[in-house]
Amino acid sequence: MTNQAVFTRGSTMRHVLNMTAASALGLLTMFGVDMVDMYFLSMLGEQELAAAVGFAGTIIFFLVSVSIGLQIALGALVARAEGAHRRDLARRYCTSALLFSFLASVVISCIGWLYLEELLRLLGASGLTLEYALAYAGILLPNMPILVLGMSCAAGVRAVGDARRSMWATIIGSLVNAILDPIFIFALDWGLEGAAWASAVSRMVVFAVAWHALHRVHGLPRRISRTEFVADLRPILAIATPAILTNLATPIGGGFVLRIMSQFGDSAVAGAAIMGRITPVAFCAIFALSSAVGPIIGQNAGAVRYDRVRSTLRDAMKFNFAYTLVVWLLLWLAADFIVAAFSATGPAADLIGFYCRGLTWAFAFNGILFVANASFNNLHHPHWATGFNFGRALLGTIPAVYFGAQWYGARGVMAGEAMGSLLFGVCAVLAAFYLVGRLEREHVPLAVTGRAEASEVERPPPV
Repeated sequence: MTNQAVFTRGSTMRHVLNMTAASALGLLTMFGVDMVDMYFLSMLGEQELAAAVGFAGTIIFFLVSVSIGLQIALGALVARAEGAHRRDLARRYCTSALLFSFLASVVISCIGWLYLEELLRLLGASGLTLEYALAYAGILLPNMPILVLGMSCAAGVRAVGDARRSMWATIIGSLVNAILDPIFIFALDWGLEGAAWASAVSRMVVFAVAWHALHRVHGLPRRISRTEFVADLRPILAIATPAILTNLATPIGGGFVLRIMSQFGDSAVAGAAIMGRITPVAFCAIFALSSAVGPIIGQNAGAVRYDRVRSTLRDAMKFNFAYTLVVWLLLWLAADFIVAAFSATGPAADLIGFYCRGLTWAFAFNGILFVANASFNNLHHPHWATGFNFGRALLGTIPAVYFGAQWYGARGVMAGEAMGSLLFGVCAVLAAFYLVGRLEREHVPLAVTGRAEASEVERPPPV
């Protein structure tokens, strides 16, 4: 079992870098396998396969976004309780949140599976591409509850400061996926369905490894009564509901983007799908940054150390911009290699080159929005994250993509999606610093009289 509240002491930049590095390595492995999936499928010589993964991936991402909202609630509550030195409360919140996440994921997966064809048609899938997408998503959707439990267990492990074991859960699962991919796709000749089955098996492995770390190593989950579970629903839903809405904004915007892109043919959709697999690999550290800063902010807020919360935000911003510049340079140089590696032609090749050379820099604004949203969730203002994410989707991405398509075709769609987060990313990070300052002023009287620490220990973290 790790020491409690490890993030309330030491360099905040060191914590940011250590947590990000550990999370990024796990995400790099996971996203890398997704990219290898796409590479193997491109070797089969059908652009409809890549397009099908793009359509099915959008549906699955919608459901994954719900699960991310659920795990945000688990992580925020556990981290806050850890910061207040309440391991008993952390164990209870962890158990209640895991149970709720599983039940919610079962319901959502069933709904998605029942209406799968209608949802894919709504996104613009048709013909052979629709058939492939149905086969791919039909295998992965019933496996969603296992994915949700694995992600939630990993979030609980991170919340107590053990990023290393959380990382290994992802890495081991991804390695299993990478080993099974060529076996299922080529050796057994299962094609696209083989890629789906490999992913399904890897999710079970992630859950098994993450559960071992959470239960055996840290002893977080415990038996709870029905009364405790019902009582915990209020703080869980207070964070999970806006967090889910926050995360749904991205797939809603992405679904609109895909629908508009489908007007330009399967090749354009394939190009967007290929970049949709490469971008997470390239920016794995930025995706990791958002999950890494959450526990740091949560623990320091629980300990009423808002100076360290502010320092964490500043350090995260510095890392975000430096990393994005490096990735932009690398993708600029690698653009032609990516086109050749994935056998992209026509609109697909054009879109890949356009994104790598002209749009990569804009991801920095996604990064600052990710960090700001993590701070809102862990400072118990998740509705702020909801507002900024929906603002980005409804007022940023959707109008920019619509008019970009009208004026510049498929390139305009991709540019509109990349630029949609610029304004809202800047506004969100300014709001995050404002919120930290406000909370700090509210806690000053408690800190001066010496009642701050006692108030956190005597009652559950505020929601």
